[in-house]
Amino acid sequence: MAGRPIAWVGVADLRRRPTASPAHRIEGLGETIFAEMSALAVATGSLNLGQGFPDSDGPPALLDAARRAIASGHNQYPPGLGVPELRAAVAEHQRRHYGMEWDLDREVLITTGATEALAAAILAFVEPGDEVIALEPFFDSYPAAVQLAGGRLRGVLLNPPDFGLRAEALEAAVTPRTRVLLLNTPHNPTGAVLDADAMRAVADVAARHDLLVISDEVYEHLTFDGRAHIPIATLPGMADRTLTAGSAGKTFSVTGWKVGWLTGPAPLVSAARAVKQYLTYVSGAPLQPAVAEVLGTHDDWVAGLRDSLQGRRDLLVDGLRHLGMETYTPAGTYFTVSDVRSWGYEDGAQFARDLPGRAGVVTIPCSAFYDRHREPSDETGRSLVRWTFSKAEQTLAQALERLRAARPMMVGDASP
Repeated sequence: MAGRPIAWVGVADLRRRPTASPAHRIEGLGETIFAEMSALAVATGSLNLGQGFPDSDGPPALLDAARRAIASGHNQYPPGLGVPELRAAVAEHQRRHYGMEWDLDREVLITTGATEALAAAILAFVEPGDEVIALEPFFDSYPAAVQLAGGRLRGVLLNPPDFGLRAEALEAAVTPRTRVLLLNTPHNPTGAVLDADAMRAVADVAARHDLLVISDEVYEHLTFDGRAHIPIATLPGMADRTLTAGSAGKTFSVTGWKVGWLTGPAPLVSAARAVKQYLTYVSGAPLQPAVAEVLGTHDDWVAGLRDSLQGRRDLLVDGLRHLGMETYTPAGTYFTVSDVRSWGYEDGAQFARDLPGRAGVVTIPCSAFYDRHREPSDETGRSLVRWTFSKAEQTLAQALERLRAARPMMVGDASP
């Protein structure tokens, strides 16, 4: 038969790519939005209400304990599981606050922050092609970790004004390929705290579909207006299928220390540890015993932080509303969310890019927390931005004054 000759291509040729070309599994994983916006804050001298870190340190006893640990020689590799005194303190914390009993030698793992804890758990249990359900919008490390594991993230939308979980939406997200339910409450970025009905719905779906639950609870103690955090592992039948991530960073205002932990049944913790040891191996040698000292003794300090954050939440939310910006009241965390359409912007990312130069304030566009694989016509979350109220009252008041001064120019120049 006449025509173009067939060019036979071997399997090796099909797989070949330039030597310096990154692996396909990191496609789309560029600089995080937090690094980008924080760099913009520095470059423009703006007040950073984008990234969630306080501008004051934690309790003096914690800082003093770290200094003593450094001076007394806690500067070499700690044990792979974490120092025994911190594992004991974490186990006691879970028992004291939630009535949960975990063996410090088999069911507690100290990690380099909760981000590593979650990544290790995802990499340990998600196979290529598996699906992971998460509440959307979601923290940006979730899709990255799932992508690196070869899985697919399926979001269950939490919609304003209350960002509540709809049980029917959660059920509809489950497919035969679903393996993990990645839970986050109190929720970043929306500040939602799932109530008892929502938690029962999560437990019901997980049990009926035999799903592993990986629960991000780093804001567990930072809830407002009397709302209580409910750990998913405390619900009937859930302890055996749940890995829970916690952190000292948010509870004690030392976000840069990166001291976190996982708790759960020994087989689940062991699997996560198998991954974790090849990520950072160990970290925070002098910081771990310092956290151990205060985790069980500073409940009053944490309660004071919670009350202070609630007051700062009210200051920021009320101030933004007074400036004509539709803003939602969070039940927990460091964050509140605004809809910038009330300032004439359809695109929160454009608002966030304009804001530093025009107002000297930085925020985070919530589009960074939504599935980037959505159709271009899907504008879910496009007009939302996230603010942190973890800063001092003086900083928040100054930011509000800058926004007030910039509002006439920004509203007038906003795209229709």
